[in-house]
Amino acid sequence: QVQLVESGGGSVQAGGSLRLSCAASGLTYSNWCMGWFRQAPGKAREGFASIDSDGRASYADIVKGRFTISRDNAENTLYLQMNSLKPEDTAIYYCAAEARPKYCYEILKYAFWGHGTQVTVSS
Repeated sequence: QVQLVESGGGSVQAGGSLRLSCAASGLTYSNWCMGWFRQAPGKAREGFASIDSDGRASYADIVKGRFTISRDNAENTLYLQMNSLKPEDTAIYYCAAEARPKYCYEILKYAFWGHGTQVTVSS
C-alpha cells in the first residue's frame, strides 16, 4: 500500500524559507513520478512542482525561481525547498505520487497523495 507522509510545515514570515519532506513507502520509489500540490481555504488545488524518475523537474509559474523540488531515491524521500515565501503561499501542501509516466506533469491526476502539512506565511 502506497503511503506518503509529509513533514516540515509551519509558520514563517514573508521572505522566509521552509523545507518540506515527504517519506514514501509501498512503491518502487525511484520509478515513480513525484510532485507537490497545495490547497488554500476556499480555493482550488494547485499542482506546482513535479519530478520524474530521471530527476527532471517542472514548475508552475507561481513558484518558479522560488521553490525547488528534489528527490533522494536511496531514502525514498521527496523534498520541497521553499524560499522567498509570500502570504499567498499559505496553504496545505500535499505530496503526491504517480506510476504512469504520461501523467508525470499533470500533478492533479496523480493517483496517491498524503495527508498534507500546513504552511502559513505572515506578512
